[in-house]
Amino acid sequence: MVFDILETLFLSLILFVGINLLSARIRVDGSSMEPTLHHGEFLIVNKLAYKLGSPRVGDVVVFYSPGNPAEEFIKRVVGLPGDQVEISSGEVLVNGQVLDEPYIAAPPLYHGTWTVPDSSLFVLGDNRNNSDDSHRWGAVAIDQVVGKAIFVYWPPEEWGSLNQGNPAMSPP
Repeated sequence: MVFDILETLFLSLILFVGINLLSARIRVDGSSMEPTLHHGEFLIVNKLAYKLGSPRVGDVVVFYSPGNPAEEFIKRVVGLPGDQVEISSGEVLVNGQVLDEPYIAAPPLYHGTWTVPDSSLFVLGDNRNNSDDSHRWGAVAIDQVVGKAIFVYWPPEEWGSLNQGNPAMSPP
């Protein structure tokens, strides 16, 4: 009897530690990722995603804020190392190709051109005109990325995986 209880506690501890090493649970704070994610939703983040693979355009990532490493941000990857990102006339172009973005709230009202440095990502909120992101403070170092957001688990009516395909690109 005592052995069974100890065995259950030990296995529970191993499971708890394993889950916390491989994933994180993050709460969405603010409206910068609407309409994809909403304030107060909770996400599961795969912390191994970029240790075993590489970020892709379209991934939703969690990373430490460039201005405050104690704060975590959630944004979408639109540019990879070496990419040229241009925002003009309400469109995002990556290396001269228009990024098809059915997930954004509205086209961006700002413009600019950025070259993504090595070992960095260019990230934007889906609510382009209400997001503090790379168009304001530049690219994010990949080593500041916590992981890839993969699943909304709260509230129950929003439960499900994040649809993260590689957005189509087309000539301007």
